[in-house]
Amino acid sequence: MEVKLADCTVRTLRTTDAESLAQHANDPRIAAQLRDRFPHPYSIADATAFIDLILTKDPLACFAIVVGSRCIGGIGLDRQHDVHRLSAELGYWLGCEYWGRGIATQAIAGVTAWAFDSLDLQRIFAQPYADNLASCRALEKAGFLLEGTLRRSAIKAGIIRDQRMYARLR
Repeated sequence: MEVKLADCTVRTLRTTDAESLAQHANDPRIAAQLRDRFPHPYSIADATAFIDLILTKDPLACFAIVVGSRCIGGIGLDRQHDVHRLSAELGYWLGCEYWGRGIATQAIAGVTAWAFDSLDLQRIFAQPYADNLASCRALEKAGFLLEGTLRRSAIKAGIIRDQRMYARLR
């Protein structure tokens, strides 16, 4: 998969992305906004293991966000199951030096369009922490609608946090 956008490309991860992926992922500001399964510190070994795992998935649903030739972030879809099988959860992160440039919005919109064209999905949703205003704004600019607030729905670093539910429909 490869989607060329104005300021970045979203494409299938490659084993050669490990060093750049680890460099950009190894930042506590990124880990603070993601699920606990995202390691911190983030090493080249973590990146290599993640890429090896993702490349065994079918269909591939986790991708590199690339500027120039460097992997500067990640974006992926987690297909839901059972009665939710026509939905997927969207997750993403971007290296801090690339924040505020519209790259996340482009990647979100690009992957969402690709997913609706390529996969049998009716709904794509995301659940950023409610205080992560930049992530909420990126979703809104990519056409996602706020459906509500999931009050006290997550705990991160010992702090109970609200999440927002955003979704976009086919």
